[in-house]
Formats: sequence, C-alpha cells, structure tokens
Amino acid sequence: MPSLKALKTRIASVKSTQKITKAMKMVAAAKLRRAQEAAEAARPYSERMAAVLASLGSRVVVGPESPRLLAGTGNDQVHLLVVASSERGLAGGFNGNIARLARRKAEALVAEGKTVKLLFVGKKARAPFTRDWSRNIVGLIDQTHIKTLAFADARAIADEITRRFEAGEFDVAHLFFARFRSALVQEPTALQIIPAALPTAAAAATTGDGAPAAVEYEPDEEAILAELLPRNLAVQVFRALLENAASEQGSRMTAMDNATRNAGDMIKKLTISYNRTRQAAITKELIEIISGAEAL
Repeated sequence: MPSLKALKTRIASVKSTQKITKAMKMVAAAKLRRAQEAAEAARPYSERMAAVLASLGSRVVVGPESPRLLAGTGNDQVHLLVVASSERGLAGGFNGNIARLARRKAEALVAEGKTVKLLFVGKKARAPFTRDWSRNIVGLIDQTHIKTLAFADARAIADEITRRFEAGEFDVAHLFFARFRSALVQEPTALQIIPAALPTAAAAATTGDGAPAAVEYEPDEEAILAELLPRNLAVQVFRALLENAASEQGSRMTAMDNATRNAGDMIKKLTISYNRTRQAAITKELIEIISGAEAL
C-alpha cells in the first residue's frame, strides 16, 4: 500500500496536470471559434471555384494541348500523397486519423503496383510512416513559424507541389486533411488535386430555375483553365489548411476536456485512498497506545 506521503505527492501532481489540461481546453475553445469562422468563410469560394471549373471542363476535350494540371502526364504510375497535419500534439485522434487514411491509400496503391511518394505538411502525421515508409518520404514542409494562416502560405505549398510535378517527380497527387464538421466530429478526407478532379457538369453554374446557364467565355475555355487551375490548386490547399486548423482545435478541446474529467476522477479516487490509509494509520496508533496502557 502506498504511503501517505506518496499519495499526497500523487494527488498534488494530478491536480497540477488538471490545471494544465483545463487551461489548454480553454485556449483551444478560444482558437476554435476563429478557426471555424475562417474555414466556413473559405468554403463558398472553394465550391464556386469548383463549379466554374466544372463548367469549363464540360466544354473542353482533354488532350495533349490541354493544361498539364488538367490533362496530367498521361500516366498514373507515380503517386504523391500530400499529408497535411498539425505541428503540435495533444489533439486526440486528429493526426492519427489523417495518417491512417493516407496509409490505407498508400498500401492500396502499392498493391496495384504503383510507386508512392510522401510529402508532409506539418510533422505530426509523419511519425507513423518513419519506420516502414521512410524511403518513400520526399519532403516535410515546416509550418511552426506560421501564427495565422494566410493564402500566401497555401500558395507556397501549391507552388512546391507544382514544381515537383513539372520536374516529373510524380503523375498524380492526392491531398489528405480533416474536414471540420463539429468540435466532436472531424472527417479525414482525401482529394485528388493533380490532375484536377473536376466536378461533373451537373455542378456547373445554373440559372434560378435550375436550368444550365448560358455562359460565353472570352478568351477560350482552355486559356481560362490554364489561368484558373494553378489558382484552384492553391485554393484547395488553403481550404484544406483552414479545415485542418479548425479540426485540430476542435479535437484538442475535446481531448483536453476528457483529460480534465479523467484527472478529476483520479483525484477523487486518490483522495479516498489517502483518507482510508490515514484512518488506518490513526487506528493502528490508537490500538498500540491502548495495548501499551493495558500491559502496564
């Protein structure tokens, strides 16, 4: 049985941990509101961009003269998995869920005889791959210096992906992130970004009565696509980063709330154990005093 001193030290330690987890929960809750607003504000622009690209894509025939971000390389042998995660831990299953989805995709591609390369945005999802997939890791984009996400940060990541594509390092790129649903639900998501996976023509712009809108483009559709596709890549990366930021704070808030509750339960159990041990020690001392008095 632990001594009274050991129990007292343990209770003080758990109380200190509880204060830390409670403070982290409050900080995450404060950051969650801003991150959620930013993620929700980015969705309409991203969805409208996809609709415009769907309208354009339905008017062109993909061929050798089409933009490479749309037509691809004509091959699908080498796949680049861009895994976006956080730079900090203590966020529950947020990073692990993204890593598992990326790992399942990588294993499926390898089973099909494809070559897989891994590019990480944020370091926390990298750990599960360092043992079995270290040879497939081609880079890590550090984001520890970023305090507030900006479009320029997403543009830099998109430019790095595009540079690797133009250098012939891969044929197809997939982006992995967590789509924010609520503070309790973050949905791991995979999105093909190169070649651009355009929505169907049904997602194109429509008139108020639901009929397809009559749109004329100037200059021609392929020229507009050549300008919009790089921007769309940056927009999709930016949206993924914003969704990740909101998901991270939501997951951290939930995890720290659970940790605070668990610490409270542990403190109660340790306090009961401390009181019982103390009572047993007092009873033992009384018995010894009474026994000594009777012996005299």
